[in-house]
Amino acid sequence: MAAPAETFRPHVGVHLILIRDGNVLLLLRANTGFADGFWSVPGGCLDAGETLPEGAAREAREELGIVIDPADLAFAHLCHHADPDGQARIGVFFTTTRWSGEPVNAEPGKCDKIDWFPLDDLPGDLVTYIRTGIDAYHHGHPFSLDGWPAG
Repeated sequence: MAAPAETFRPHVGVHLILIRDGNVLLLLRANTGFADGFWSVPGGCLDAGETLPEGAAREAREELGIVIDPADLAFAHLCHHADPDGQARIGVFFTTTRWSGEPVNAEPGKCDKIDWFPLDDLPGDLVTYIRTGIDAYHHGHPFSLDGWPAG
């Protein structure tokens, strides 16, 4: 009898699609070891013991200095992606138009700058699965795959 397969637990990331006047807020990643020099939405790893909305709200505080009530977050999209390094990840995207404070670059050691971009004109140097997630959300698709071999 074959040994049972090892249980796989993919990395889970929480991401925020913050929209203002038809523009989405992006951060230019730096000094993190992952996708440095590329734009991304605010977000990061889900911590042990957090709910998904709690993790997204925490990331907003850490990266942007804004306060979001987790109850104000709406599920936007789920992307199952495979990074070029072979790491499989689950990216859970939330959206909201309600927050306290003005977004700033609250982690200058991990982010070169923040800026707003039109949803229809995203920068070319955007993390691939983040682009997939934003585009799918924008077109009303709740789920996507990114980086997996065809077939």
